[in-house]
Amino acid sequence: MPLTPEQQAEIDALRAQSRPTLRAVAEGMEAHLYTAYPVLDHGFVRVIDYMGDDAAITQAARVSYGRGTKAVSNDEGLIRYLMRHWHSTPFEMCELKLHVKLPVFVARQWIRHRTANVNEYSARYSILDREFYIPRPEDLAAQSTVNNQGRGEALSGEEAARVLEYLKGDAARTYDHYEEMIGQEGQQGLARELARMNLPANIYTQWYWKVDLHNLFHFLRLRADAHAQYEIRVYAEEICRLVKDWVPYAYGAFEDYRLGGATLSGKALDCLRRMLKGEEVTQETSGMSKGEWREFQGVVD
Repeated sequence: MPLTPEQQAEIDALRAQSRPTLRAVAEGMEAHLYTAYPVLDHGFVRVIDYMGDDAAITQAARVSYGRGTKAVSNDEGLIRYLMRHWHSTPFEMCELKLHVKLPVFVARQWIRHRTANVNEYSARYSILDREFYIPRPEDLAAQSTVNNQGRGEALSGEEAARVLEYLKGDAARTYDHYEEMIGQEGQQGLARELARMNLPANIYTQWYWKVDLHNLFHFLRLRADAHAQYEIRVYAEEICRLVKDWVPYAYGAFEDYRLGGATLSGKALDCLRRMLKGEEVTQETSGMSKGEWREFQGVVD
């Protein structure tokens, strides 16, 4: 189950409270507070707290740049200007704190974004739940033949069934041994901090993750991308939905310039200009490597 009864009771109690406040409030995010949105088979994302809104970004920008932004007549235009010209510090005025439940192997990818504050569930002090990520058959795929980090074609029905049986069986067996090691009647039991090392990377963990909007956008640009691993991408996509309701102007600019935009190298720009003039440009005449050329074609085709 995504939420324990204790967690659900805590959420229900918090949602039942209502207090007046003088701080900036984003109505879109208020609607999401304390709601756990399911991700994968046992995971979830829920908003614990947030600070700031679109107005906080423009307020900080106008303090910082003064007269330099007077030509921008509205907040949305200013935010788009800031995003377009990579002015990042105004976006740092907004912060978001999430409670995330996710498989350990996804957490190990996620933690590479070292610009957030993290507090993770401790398996030294507590016993992990018997919850493992088991992919859907359609999400099982072979290794990509063109990308060492990616997936290729989906596995066939028989092979997918065999792999799923391994995943389920291995997870159950290692957890049985974990339970047996940490204590039975008549034995001392292995320390939890040691017993946990035998658990597989698809077991679920939880953490609180707090990040400012600038670094959150960097995370989302990489992890909500179509090339990101599916299991972390679905978390990023759920967070995108929340952020869109929180700071709609900032998210709109991010979606346009980062998620939907492309960065071209000097060689790529030169090739594009030549192509616009009617010249036929090939990989051999582009000055790019095969990989660069393939990526360039993905942008312009």
